[in-house]
Amino acid sequence: MSQAVTRPTARESQFGYIQRLRGWLGNQWGRPRFLVLVTWGYVVWSIVPVLIAIQFSFNNSRSLSVWHGFTLKWYTSTNPNIDSVFHSAELLGALEQSMKLAALDVLIAVPIGVFLALGLARWHGRGSGPSNLLMLFPLVTPEIVAGVSLLLLFSQLLKFVPFGTTAQVLGHVTFSISFVVVIVRGRLFSIGPSYEEAAADLGAAPLTRLTRVLLPLLLPAIVASAAIVFAISIDDFVISQWLSNGANSTTVPMEIYDATRATPEPSTDGIATVIMVITLLTVVTGVLVYRVFTRGESGRGSAVDDVAGFGI
Repeated sequence: MSQAVTRPTARESQFGYIQRLRGWLGNQWGRPRFLVLVTWGYVVWSIVPVLIAIQFSFNNSRSLSVWHGFTLKWYTSTNPNIDSVFHSAELLGALEQSMKLAALDVLIAVPIGVFLALGLARWHGRGSGPSNLLMLFPLVTPEIVAGVSLLLLFSQLLKFVPFGTTAQVLGHVTFSISFVVVIVRGRLFSIGPSYEEAAADLGAAPLTRLTRVLLPLLLPAIVASAAIVFAISIDDFVISQWLSNGANSTTVPMEIYDATRATPEPSTDGIATVIMVITLLTVVTGVLVYRVFTRGESGRGSAVDDVAGFGI
């Protein structure tokens, strides 16, 4: 007698489908597909809203929800009824202020951060651990807390510091130095002390070792930290808002915030697109310079690995 063929129940079939799906996502003999799906899902979730905002900066109407065709008038128009990006005194002034703050932040914070990183890396005595911990404090402090603290500092104690560009630059520098220290000190751990020791064995003076050996080796990290500081400063809103003194110190993020509270126009998306392109080009340039200068190095060669070598 032939055996009767038993068909799987609906619950058993569903269980089999789930197992096969889990096996396909897990991809036991290769890269897990689940991680790829999560990564691309995050990328799409992050980029699509930005792309939509960029799209409507080229919209041939004032609508930010209905597409009416492509135009460049929100960037280049000289019509007085159109507040275009490159012909609006307010938008150009905000862009100039943002660029000024970012440039001054880089010029001040990067040298201070480099020498602070060198000092913390060479200091192994009593108090070095707490000093390293305090150096990381701005990284974990909520920016709103930093902004309010600086406001109280300049309004109650350091009253000689004028609000506006001066106070904004000091605030940005205070917030940015820690990023420079982390990146540069990570690079110090990556290259190790052997190059300096070899230069010392050859009779090089401390200043010569610093300028002719150490700083050229730190150049990739210095460029990368400058790019990060520039990107952080040009996009900052909280500290710039708290320390401003009116229209003369309005930045692009502040201008966008004010515009969105009223009736935003495509030119608002346009100035946001301009600042995003500048930030993206700065960060990409910093990453490319870092990779070019660190090409061919053995051991830990990535910026992530360098920062991972940072210890307290």
